[in-house]
Amino acid sequence: MSPVAKQTKDQPTAPFVVVANRLPVDRVENADGTLTWRTSPGGLVTAFKPVMRRYTGAWVGWTGAPDQQLEPFVDDGVQLVPVRLSSEDVEDYYEGFSNATIWPLYHDAIANPEFHREWWDAYVRVNQRFADQTAQVAEPGAVVWVQDYQLQLVPKMLRDQRPDLRIGFFLHIPFPPNELFQQLPWRNQILAGLIGADLVGFQLPGGAQNFVRLVRQRLNLQTQRDRIETADGRVVAARAYPISIDAELLHALAVRPETEERAAEIRHDLGDPETLYLGVDRLDYIKGLPARFLAFGELFAAGTIDPERAAFVQVATPSRERVEQYRQLRDDIDRLVGRINGDVGRLGRVPITYLHTSFPREEMAAFYRAADIMVVTPLRDGMNLVAKEFIACRKGDNGALVLSEFAGAARELRQAYLVNPYDIDGLKSRLLEAQNDSAPNRARRMKQMRRHVFEYDVHWWASSFLDDLAKLRPGEGISA
Repeated sequence: MSPVAKQTKDQPTAPFVVVANRLPVDRVENADGTLTWRTSPGGLVTAFKPVMRRYTGAWVGWTGAPDQQLEPFVDDGVQLVPVRLSSEDVEDYYEGFSNATIWPLYHDAIANPEFHREWWDAYVRVNQRFADQTAQVAEPGAVVWVQDYQLQLVPKMLRDQRPDLRIGFFLHIPFPPNELFQQLPWRNQILAGLIGADLVGFQLPGGAQNFVRLVRQRLNLQTQRDRIETADGRVVAARAYPISIDAELLHALAVRPETEERAAEIRHDLGDPETLYLGVDRLDYIKGLPARFLAFGELFAAGTIDPERAAFVQVATPSRERVEQYRQLRDDIDRLVGRINGDVGRLGRVPITYLHTSFPREEMAAFYRAADIMVVTPLRDGMNLVAKEFIACRKGDNGALVLSEFAGAARELRQAYLVNPYDIDGLKSRLLEAQNDSAPNRARRMKQMRRHVFEYDVHWWASSFLDDLAKLRPGEGISA
């Protein structure tokens, strides 16, 4: 164990440690000058909150603000261990390598990834800082679960310091095919970092297969189905664990009387439309928002969807607003929505209500309850938990889901109205089909999707991964 990894007497330790780029809370300064913490937005935090309630442990991550040096603290029963990032780290490691190199590359290069050596150097430096902090927090023999694309080097760095740990890694975004991953100048280092884990998890089987194939080709390691034998004789398993949500908890929130009252208010404020379409996404170029707006604009303009009888609400949560591509996307969408509403809308009623803000969980549950048709059309997505949240919020087998074929959730939710989001005419047809389909057919589709979402929830996901991680022994893999 290196000196930095030695546990100090005042350092809290835990038998279970989650390591993620962000802590699950944001620091908030109140009007009276006091400081409090609130739950962070985002799919990873939403998914992990119930996991951390079930498993006693610690969470290592960044607070979200640069140059903050904070001591470990407890929030909602979870030990939180902050990792400090400087302004330079945020610019080069987070906005640079993580979100301008890895993010677009892993999402089918929808935007061009940028490759800068100084960004890579920052990525290595920050990953080492996370590994060092985790090495101090983890009890002897602890289980450590490292999360997502920002920390792909941590498993190996952590194993070098603490070979006693059982290490899992889960990638929340897609893992790219060979021809895309090969573009990365530091491809071998990323692969070597990931196989520092005992178990590497992906959203879909295709991602796991891509990974095993690349390890075999690039690192010349022996592989067999979902198993990889490392140079030091360990066996690493790679397989799919499709992430989900706490369906029961969200459903209970959605069917509260106050939530239903708020849902009715939302529909009334929109003019009580016969059909309410809803989109909920981070403002990101992978989410397919321009094509979605174009499809609705053409349907409204042609009168195929009557703006007097239907409405479309798009909630676009602000995201990475310091990154130029995201600023440009926001400007483009603002202009597009304004043009459509100017062409089709009338005084007091616009066909598209565009909300560039984030809402608390209670308000989002009301939006889901208010909607008739959920529109989830990303160009590429690891999973997309919004689709599952909408299903969990249904009070019965009503409502419809229009879902991109390129969202990970499409592999599970095959009863959705699946669509190619690049095909605007096809998207228009699917939107109309979802609206005009018979009630019995829509109910049949929704019933099957609800059954799946409630059975394979976030507890099933976490238990499946952690149970498999616990079963691993030196020299053994996981049978397919």
